[in-house]
Amino acid sequence: MKKYCFLLLVLIALFSCQEKKTESAIETTSQEVPFVWEGVNMYFLLTDRFNNGDTSNDVNFGRTKETGVLRGFEGGDIKGITQKIEEGYFTDLGINAIWFSPIVEQIHGATDEGTGVSYGYHAYWAKDWTALDPNFGTVDDLRILVETAHKNGIRIVLDGVINHTGPVTEKDPVWDNDWVRTEPQCNYSNFDNTVNCTLVENLPDILTNSTKEVDLPKPLVEKWKAEGRYEQELKELNDFFKETGYPKLPKYYIIKWLTDYVREFGVDGYRADTVKHTDELVWENFKTECDRAFAVWKENNPDEVLDDNEFYIVGEVYNYGISGGKYFDFGDKKVNYFDNMFTSQINFEFKWNAAQMNSYEELFSRYDSILQKDLKEYGVLNYLTSHDDGQPFDKERTKTFEAGTKLLLAPGGAQIYYGDESARDLTIEGTVGDATLRSNMNWDAIDTNNETKKLLGHYQKLGKFRKNHPAVGAGIHKMISESPYVFQRTYSQDNFKDAVVIGLDLKEGEKELIVGELFSEGTILKDAYSGKEVTVKNGEILIDTPFNIVLLEENK
Repeated sequence: MKKYCFLLLVLIALFSCQEKKTESAIETTSQEVPFVWEGVNMYFLLTDRFNNGDTSNDVNFGRTKETGVLRGFEGGDIKGITQKIEEGYFTDLGINAIWFSPIVEQIHGATDEGTGVSYGYHAYWAKDWTALDPNFGTVDDLRILVETAHKNGIRIVLDGVINHTGPVTEKDPVWDNDWVRTEPQCNYSNFDNTVNCTLVENLPDILTNSTKEVDLPKPLVEKWKAEGRYEQELKELNDFFKETGYPKLPKYYIIKWLTDYVREFGVDGYRADTVKHTDELVWENFKTECDRAFAVWKENNPDEVLDDNEFYIVGEVYNYGISGGKYFDFGDKKVNYFDNMFTSQINFEFKWNAAQMNSYEELFSRYDSILQKDLKEYGVLNYLTSHDDGQPFDKERTKTFEAGTKLLLAPGGAQIYYGDESARDLTIEGTVGDATLRSNMNWDAIDTNNETKKLLGHYQKLGKFRKNHPAVGAGIHKMISESPYVFQRTYSQDNFKDAVVIGLDLKEGEKELIVGELFSEGTILKDAYSGKEVTVKNGEILIDTPFNIVLLEENK
């Protein structure tokens, strides 16, 4: 009987140990890939130019004048973005965050500055921060967009403008002079004449450094009264100022209005517009209130929270480059826009580095060095094309595959501008200025053009590999072999570890590559570009593919 009991206890112990081992193995193999903002795959689009999901909202507020080429509303809207999420377009691209141009109500009138009539289709001409522009959709449309994105593992980043209102037109009177300045115009030679001035002519500048308490601007009061919501908006503002203790300064009104979208809809981040043209303390206040609003939304919606990431804010400090580290130099003053302000900044330098550096290794190792040292725990958002940069990396679209490779494999965050993946035309005849960068998304080419399909496939393979491996954008870079060019990226966070090996500019056909010490003898690797499997032998792999790129991951 004692022997039987002893044997039974041994069997139970062995079974228990085996069960624990099995559970441990399951936890290891099924461990989810964490989302890391430092290595984000961001897709940036102009809401009006991406996809028209609802033709019934194409014309509002009598915006019917004939405009200059690509200077009017074209019909794109929030529903159009949601439609493409549901179709899997962004998932197939490996996108895990979408940033789109502002969607708040724009000025109703048009401007005419010698380049043809222009409406606020780009949405940087706010009339009312508390309302969505009907050309873009409704609050229900936005709620559905955020919910749909989150269900697909995609974060939503709104575009926030605090620096200015929209231009003055017959339909859009200037706000009170204790809210805005209308002169002088900036000349950008020092801090003062970059901040305390109007960005361009007829773009009233919010007095972001004002210490004078103000009432609501008269044009907004009249608008809200006509719409029957003045009392409600006033009550919400009074509650906000009472709760926070902030004085009633212009900047705090707008911060309240912008953070309402975080509190109500659970958006995951903001891209901050025209940062260096405002008083820098605005962004400390903005971060504080965004964080507070995000915490409120998470508490109210526990079942919809994606993870424990903090609220994301990326700053557009025009002409900031990664070489500056945490500082932007105005000439007479340097400002640190990272600490207590931004998670990341848009890196205007990347397009130049991508064009001028002699090799992938020079580009990648330099970015790794800065991000792992000077900008540790922060990030940059690299781009090659944008909505207001008239000198993109590849305006003629002659280096489309190279552009995708450099952007998506460089350390840091990556911002694909809509149509980078489909060679959307950036040289539209008859356009003036930025309009040529803002053509309608070329969906027809994706459907019918074989070369466009090949390019899209290139972006999809790189994008999904990058999404599946935080090591690519947020990890540590190390060259393994100079010729053929092979490098590794490694990343660890808590119990999660990630490692990949990548080869570029390789010969087509059979190739032998050193993979170093990352993968042990006999490890089966998969090339995410070709789909082929290989086995590590003596620290090397032999693979035969028709491509000059290899993306190696452990085949689990």
